Amino acid sequence: MGVMEVALVCLFVGVLGAKAEQLSTKECENLGFTGLALCSDCRTLAEYVKDQELVSECLSCCTEDSDDAMSKVVYSGAVLEVCMRKLVFYPEVVGFIEEEKDQFPFVKVQYAFNSPPKLIMLDDHGEHKETIRIDNWKHEHILQFLKEKVKPSSDI
Repeated sequence: MGVMEVALVCLFVGVLGAKAEQLSTKECENLGFTGLALCSDCRTLAEYVKDQELVSECLSCCTEDSDDAMSKVVYSGAVLEVCMRKLVFYPEVVGFIEEEKDQFPFVKVQYAFNSPPKLIMLDDHGEHKETIRIDNWKHEHILQFLKEKVKPSSDI
């Protein structure tokens, strides 16, 4: 890499260091971001994808990194929302619903027309806190996530 290329990369990374204006959860979901991305993930994305608009959108939907940023987030319940007609395209989600769902009484399954598979995470009062798309998750990832991130409260 030449001196000019290194300078451009440093400038680009510097621009990415500044956090873009934060978008709402719904706006991020419409852009295809789940809300689980850390801002360092967006900076890594910028190294491989040269689409500044995409990287900017990612930065608008990310969470600042901290020592243990995501491990401290815990929810009280969840709604697994999916379109019944699209289930055939998501065998891992079907497997979870048919085989493992009973282990998680704090997870409700909700069928919504044309909805991609997603977990709607709930707080202690049953209020929507975050939406996480699970289109490409494996059966075991759904199990692990729910075991680690959902600690039911008696309010729900």
